[in-house]
Amino acid sequence: MKVRSTTILAVRRDGALAIAGDGQVTLDKTIVKHGARKVRKTSGGKVLAGFAGSAADGITLLEKFEGKFAEFKDLTRAAVELAKDWRQDRALRRLEALMIVGNTEHLFVLSGTGDVIEPDEGIAAIGSGGAYAQAAAAALLRNTQLGAAEIARKALEIAAEICIYTNDDIIVETLF
Repeated sequence: MKVRSTTILAVRRDGALAIAGDGQVTLDKTIVKHGARKVRKTSGGKVLAGFAGSAADGITLLEKFEGKFAEFKDLTRAAVELAKDWRQDRALRRLEALMIVGNTEHLFVLSGTGDVIEPDEGIAAIGSGGAYAQAAAAALLRNTQLGAAEIARKALEIAAEICIYTNDDIIVETLF
């Protein structure tokens, strides 16, 4: 059975970062949870993080990221060091999740293949409805004066209308 879960969207605008995530978890063709929480403030409230994929794997990655951030006190360095470990460590390589981490200055998508991607436009999305949410956020960013949190919420609501693996039980965390 294929587990599909969560759409995570991050938006940076005007010195603010918002990361939004829906709560749906689907097992094969059945919704098994509506209110999963896969977006949180981390590292003493200095960083926002979200993950899509296996919950246990995502939580493991969040803990590893927090350790790297505590060690290096720098978001970019912590992201790169986590991606290196994730790619090189035999156990970590098996983790099935993607992560978005960011603060008001930087935003990164991290993967187990060693990717550390900082998007050009200040928008990043992962998960089942990520492409829909990213497209909606780009349109809202370019054509409205909405703040980061409003864009993230509205774009996820649009994705929920299109993607059957995304719901409208949305959590938004923000840093200013």
